[in-house]
Amino acid sequence: MGLRNVESFAAGQWIGPGAGAREIADAVTGRIIAQAGNSALDPEAMLDYARRRGGPALRAMTFHDRARMLKALALKLSEHKAALYDLSFATGATQKDHLFDIDGGIGTMFVIASKGRREMPDAHVYLDGGIEQLSREGTFLGQHVCTPLQGVAVHINAFNFPVWGMLEKLAPTLLAGMPAIVKPATATCYVTEAAVRIMLESGILPEGALQLVSGGLGDMLDRLTCQDVVSFTGSAETALSLRSKPHILRNAIRFVAEQDSLNASILGPDAQPGTPEFDLFVKEVHREMTTKAGQKCTAVRRIMVPEAQAPAVIDALRDRLGQVVIGDPRSAQTGMGALVSQAQRRDVLDKAALIGTEAERVFGDPEAFDVQGADAEAGAFVPPLLYRCARPDDAVHVHETEAFGPVSTLMGYRDLPHAIALINRGQGSLVASVITHDPSVAREVVLGAGAFHGRLYFNNRDSMAESTGHGAPMPHMVHGGPGRAGGGEELGGVRGVMHYMQRTAIQGSPDLLSAVGEVWVPGASEHSTPDHPFTRTFHDLQLGETLNCPPRVISLEDIEHFAHFTGDTFYAHMDEAAAQRNPFFPGRVAHGYLLTSFAAGMFVEPSEGPVLANVGMDDLRFMKPVAAGDAITVALTVKKKTPRNDEYGEVRWHVVLRNQDAEKVAEYELLTMVAYEARRL
Repeated sequence: MGLRNVESFAAGQWIGPGAGAREIADAVTGRIIAQAGNSALDPEAMLDYARRRGGPALRAMTFHDRARMLKALALKLSEHKAALYDLSFATGATQKDHLFDIDGGIGTMFVIASKGRREMPDAHVYLDGGIEQLSREGTFLGQHVCTPLQGVAVHINAFNFPVWGMLEKLAPTLLAGMPAIVKPATATCYVTEAAVRIMLESGILPEGALQLVSGGLGDMLDRLTCQDVVSFTGSAETALSLRSKPHILRNAIRFVAEQDSLNASILGPDAQPGTPEFDLFVKEVHREMTTKAGQKCTAVRRIMVPEAQAPAVIDALRDRLGQVVIGDPRSAQTGMGALVSQAQRRDVLDKAALIGTEAERVFGDPEAFDVQGADAEAGAFVPPLLYRCARPDDAVHVHETEAFGPVSTLMGYRDLPHAIALINRGQGSLVASVITHDPSVAREVVLGAGAFHGRLYFNNRDSMAESTGHGAPMPHMVHGGPGRAGGGEELGGVRGVMHYMQRTAIQGSPDLLSAVGEVWVPGASEHSTPDHPFTRTFHDLQLGETLNCPPRVISLEDIEHFAHFTGDTFYAHMDEAAAQRNPFFPGRVAHGYLLTSFAAGMFVEPSEGPVLANVGMDDLRFMKPVAAGDAITVALTVKKKTPRNDEYGEVRWHVVLRNQDAEKVAEYELLTMVAYEARRL
């Protein structure tokens, strides 16, 4: 295989390495395999291309359009996983490591796409929360909305996950409607470049939605505006130098950082040797030390165990770590591959030496270890290194120095408050885990440590068969952390999309808010048609279309029949004297569910038609009791329409029941599936 020229994709063109190009070595063999970088790239042209082409094209799509686009991209990447695996071996990653990076990245894109379809509207405006009543009569209302920023998202990614690191940022960015410029770490950028080529050559993305910088960004960050976003993953030192640029600060440019993290894992006081939790703890720590050769931002760096259990834990870890086969990641027998580069190897050993000034090395020797199928000196290999810190309260480096490799430090704690104090010494982390079967332990850790950690992972015998692992950020949950971890937040489902949107408070009349949000707001204009709404197709129905039903009188016979038929003979419905003693009721009253059942009977059109199914009721409230002799009316209004597949969509109806005095007695939202076309009978 010849030297690979890793290209950038800038302003619609692939541009090869040029002035300032950097050589990239195979992590396993040390041989130069690629070069990347070109100082002649035009940052302004790239930003302009994204803003003029990519942004408008993405914003013209609805959230559902963009979610479908993400799913199509994930499917396309899935077709080419094998090619990405083959390239990624040169980064030192094993086949199991590929599952975290490549499969994990594609899986993240699938989840974000699904979240977009399920939790966001098929519209251009995202409604954040409910309507705020700003006036007595409801003619002046408030609503928070989110719209895409009209700039560019610049993603600066770390070397350890060249695919996942890109896709976990790219998916929420594109779903929000922002174009992205991706800058991977140069050491592994050839894998990212391959993934970007697959996406661009698929033709799925609009022009300008995605660009790639293989190498340096030049002065791009100094050309950003308040509509742009920088999302960074890497060291705290680099993050500080970038986020403190005067131009970034002066223009209040959003800067999302995920950086150094001294993540910890606690063995609960209840997890004695011989329990499932003890064995699980050892398994989790072993996995976190060896997966990706410890080059994970979520890896366990500090191990907290009860002082009495320290010897047993060390022995168990020695046994498992001693079985790890280090070597060529292409071999199925290899359990841990190489670090990404010789420079990274030197950095890890330097940091490990610093930790070693406060802790004793109890496993692993970087000067004497076996490497299978590769040259230990030519490749960037380091064995797992386990340290024990006997005086964690007095130590500094073990709580502040991250050796970004297979290095972890064990320390004993006296009691749970002491363990909490120790994990908080990290001054902010991405994740801390607790292996315990005691719910009170979990609660105490959340209260004592939650403020210092972006994620708390609890596991025990009940959940271990299905748990995802300490070090696996899930796209459904937030990924980030306070303090040393960067103070940023990514993923978390739709929460991660919000980083690329602007939240705006809008105020106005119900009609205005209905038009902005494409959702009918109570108090907005209503209209009716000669045809019953249940006879009209999804596309025929219009927001605000309302059916007003004539009144129905509720009788005592209705109440008693419903009570005996359903078995709900609660005293408020059957015992006049008892009901009168209840401060909520004037006497015997109708069941709330009798009212909703009668409401359905009042508004339903029974004939076969476009309405296929009732799939739920949301936000049901009973406002005022209904007694025998009261009359109820029902108003059924089309509130929201959401396409679901090629045959039908979801119609959300606003249903309000009123009594003879026009007072609201009940209110809810009805969900139905309605066909796009009239059914042939």
